[in-house]
Amino acid sequence: MNGMLSIAGHFVLPLEDPILKFLVILIIILSAPLLLNKIKVPHLIGLIIAGAVIGPHGFNVLPRDASVVVIGTTGLLFIMFMAGLEIDLTEFRKNKWKSLTFGMYTFAIPLALGIVAGYYILGYAILVAVLFASIFSSHTLISYPLISKLGVAKNRAVNVTVGGTMITDVLALLVLAVCVGMAQGTVTSAFWIRLTLSVIVFAAVVLFGFPIVARWFFKKVHDKVSHFIFVMVMIYLASLFAELAGVEAIIGAFLAGLALNRLIPHTSALMNRIDFVGNAIFIPFFLISVGMLIDFKAFFKDFETIKVALLMTGISLGGKYVASLATQKTFRFTDDEGRLIFGLSSASAAATLATVMVGYNIIIGETESGEPIRLLNESVLNGSILLILVSCTVSSFVSQKSGKNIADAENENSMNDDTADEERILLALNYQATAAPVTNLALLLKSKKNTEDVFALNIINEKENESSEKNAEKILGTAAETAAAADLKLNMLKRHDSDVVNGINNEIREHRITDLIIAVDSERGFTSSFVYNLYNGYLTNETTNLLVYHSVQPVATIQAYHVLIPQNAHRESGFFKCLQKVWNISRHSATKIIFYADENTIRMLETIQKKATIDAEFIIFNNWKDLPRIAEKMKNDEALILMMAKRGMKSFHPAMQSVSYHLNDHFSGKNYLLMYPYANGSSTESTLYSRSVNNPDDFAEIGNLLGNLFK
Repeated sequence: MNGMLSIAGHFVLPLEDPILKFLVILIIILSAPLLLNKIKVPHLIGLIIAGAVIGPHGFNVLPRDASVVVIGTTGLLFIMFMAGLEIDLTEFRKNKWKSLTFGMYTFAIPLALGIVAGYYILGYAILVAVLFASIFSSHTLISYPLISKLGVAKNRAVNVTVGGTMITDVLALLVLAVCVGMAQGTVTSAFWIRLTLSVIVFAAVVLFGFPIVARWFFKKVHDKVSHFIFVMVMIYLASLFAELAGVEAIIGAFLAGLALNRLIPHTSALMNRIDFVGNAIFIPFFLISVGMLIDFKAFFKDFETIKVALLMTGISLGGKYVASLATQKTFRFTDDEGRLIFGLSSASAAATLATVMVGYNIIIGETESGEPIRLLNESVLNGSILLILVSCTVSSFVSQKSGKNIADAENENSMNDDTADEERILLALNYQATAAPVTNLALLLKSKKNTEDVFALNIINEKENESSEKNAEKILGTAAETAAAADLKLNMLKRHDSDVVNGINNEIREHRITDLIIAVDSERGFTSSFVYNLYNGYLTNETTNLLVYHSVQPVATIQAYHVLIPQNAHRESGFFKCLQKVWNISRHSATKIIFYADENTIRMLETIQKKATIDAEFIIFNNWKDLPRIAEKMKNDEALILMMAKRGMKSFHPAMQSVSYHLNDHFSGKNYLLMYPYANGSSTESTLYSRSVNNPDDFAEIGNLLGNLFK
């Protein structure tokens, strides 16, 4: 009998058993996408509605207790962190004035509408009307995970919206702080000085201090679990600093994402873990916790509540629509981009709720009957719940529709880095220590959609006792584990051969390899035997790009790459395929590229960069004998990429014969990558690439035609 009572006690509503509570939430997170995707409804809406149904104002299945709030708050911080992490910093800087313009539109227009409505329609005092209006200026990027999954997170409209979100949220929260201070009589000159200094110090610590600490940590600590926990610490630490500075925690999470942007490559295993955990657990928890706030009965308490709720919803959506339309017309964005801006910026959740709750909890007097007079009354509180529900629904539908249209248009109209046509990469691995670094390099430079045509090879030469079956499995296992963590399927190859170079060349022919990556031992550098195998073995393949990699630190910690390009390099058949990989490295890791080349090549690179933006600097360079000077110029955590050529190729320079000595003498403590483009090509591209270096007009044409290749 007691046992039956105990079992029944587990199912008393609201559920208190932690296992049952977590099970119910996981079932919702699992089922919402599966059910709603079939009817083409964004699963975000399903999670919010499910939260309302099971929450304290619905069937009271679960309480909105501390555990839900903590994990839900983490989900909100994750949304903002990932927005900062995934943003293209080069485009972000390029569009900073557009972001500022949109931020002012989306702040000022809803604010003006809210003040007019609050003062003239609802009869609020001017201070209350301004606070009421600030509710509509802020918004939450609740639909950002949808856009990220569609693969358009780097679109200019998304970039502008994310930047503008930070501006409008900061301004809205400052309005909140000022209005509250004025209501309580604490706004003085000291208030402004303290707020300004604290915000400046907070931003400086996060944007400049966090990267230094993170780069040191990633270089010294190699445990993958520790890397993820470190990222979590950075998110919460930045959020705490934001609150101490007097702004909302979401601002700190976004700045933490910006600070770590260059240290977490978008194709890396760590990025994959962050994305997976955020979208699988934390963000759905946040959406469910938002749903738990919704009280449908509150909308029908009285006519005043219904009027305020409808007015708030109309002002918010109308103001955001006008702001997005103004942005679209100002910068001549497409209709889908304009709708995407509206979709992303129309959702009201976190900052809106924070403003309402702060205003509701401030009591400025009492009625004759002893009832408290609140800065924002109960009608506004209940109206904000309807606003959250409707705005999140509109945001999800509009974002999904417009984002899908943009994704389809980009796939149809451009040949971008997602194209994995005829890219088959082979990693020749001989040592355990080089397996992970070479695999991480491949993750950076490969096409995004190339998830099956990357091979890892170990040659087993038992006669010379260089390797063994067991050692080969260990080396390939390390590479496979590194690749799998980033969702890359690595094809593992083992080959018994008495000659390592011949064995690799045979595999190249068998699997039609387009790019071969081999590693230089980080301690010994170029040895005489390695140089012999390089020129008499690996470089005998006429249709394969050869990449020689030397790694002394994790590729994610590199701040900039110095890329040297010889004269006539564009005339090599494989040059532009190699150059595209340099572009991929920059885009996937948000790393600066410093190009050294002759004047005409620089002009061509600048033309490509205008069409496929990366963070790049261009320096005219003609004398390869000055390679040691480049070493002196390079700072810590910077790497070198050399476009090379073998004797007989059009871009060969005699100074290239002594490159191995320079690298051993001056670059032994740095990462470097040698790229040898293939010499023979039968594709139509080869005709284009062979244009004369002496004709600047040809370079302009090459740059224009290849713009989409690097897009």
